[in-house]
This record gives sequence, C-alpha cells and structure tokens, in this order.
Amino acid sequence: MRRRIAYTKLRQLGQGMSEYIIITALVAVAGIGLFAAFGDVLQNQMAAMSREMAGQSGSQDIANAQSSATTAQNRARQADSLATYNQQTNASGGN
Repeated sequence: MRRRIAYTKLRQLGQGMSEYIIITALVAVAGIGLFAAFGDVLQNQMAAMSREMAGQSGSQDIANAQSSATTAQNRARQADSLATYNQQTNASGGN
C-alpha cells in the first residue's frame, strides 16, 4: 500500500513538470512569433533609446522603427494564402 501511494505521488510530480514544460514551450513559441512580427521595430526602438541615453540623436532610428512598424502593419493586412506567399515573405512587405 505504501509503495502505491509513493508511486502515485511520484507520478503527480512528473505530471506537474510536464505541464510546466508545455507552458514554457507555448510562451517561447509566442515570443518567437512576436519577435518575428515586430523584431525590426523593437531593434530600432532599442537602438534609438541607446543613442538617446548616450547623448546622441536617435531620430533616424525612431524613423526606421516607424517604417518597420508600417511594414509590419501592411503584412498583417495581407490575405494569407499560397497565392500571396511571395508577397508575404518579401522583405519590403509586398508593396
């Protein structure tokens, strides 16, 4: 009887770890997706903040971030199908 209780507790610990791994994987996939969609915008914004903190002008990086945001917005508006695959993956956003 004691072995059975110990085995059940051990299984429950394994189940908790499995759930934790699944949640962590989902968060990682969501993060990768967000970075793929907004990576250029984030990179330009971070560059602008770094320049401003160093006492330099970050206006060019801010303009680049706005341009990247517009490109990302245009990509999000595109219809997703195999017919528009080349436009979806085009670096210029298909414009």
